[in-house]
Amino acid sequence: MAKRKVAVTTDGSIKSIHRFDQKAKILRPLVGMKISAGFPSPAMDYIEDTLDLNELLIPHPTSTYFVRVEGESMLGAGINPEDVLIVDRSLEPSHNKVVIAFIDGELTLKRLKIVSGKYFLVPDNPKYPAIEIEEWMDMTIWGVATYVIHKL
Repeated sequence: MAKRKVAVTTDGSIKSIHRFDQKAKILRPLVGMKISAGFPSPAMDYIEDTLDLNELLIPHPTSTYFVRVEGESMLGAGINPEDVLIVDRSLEPSHNKVVIAFIDGELTLKRLKIVSGKYFLVPDNPKYPAIEIEEWMDMTIWGVATYVIHKL
């Protein structure tokens, strides 16, 4: 993954951007049963198939990037500092999607809210203010976050 230099917002929500390398295949065994998150179920130890993480997580390879997060403005969405986001630039941004936006030359990670024809970039952390997008602002939605990867 080649690193690309980026501007960082005052809440420091984007640390770096990396291009997706579609040459590498990531095939891993797929266990053929669902794992109970409630009461345990009897274990069945067999492999159903292989799972290609590229196919599962990246439907549009040429428009997919990895973004490393910095800052805490999206903690309520389960996005923590140092997490990696999978961002698809081919997706249309819509209400309630988590997006990467350029605002006046700086990148930020927020949830897009559309209310009565007005657009807002809203953090999922009450410590940070929402940003109402005004006509005079230089703002572009750079991409839509589709997955978050973080260590447990």
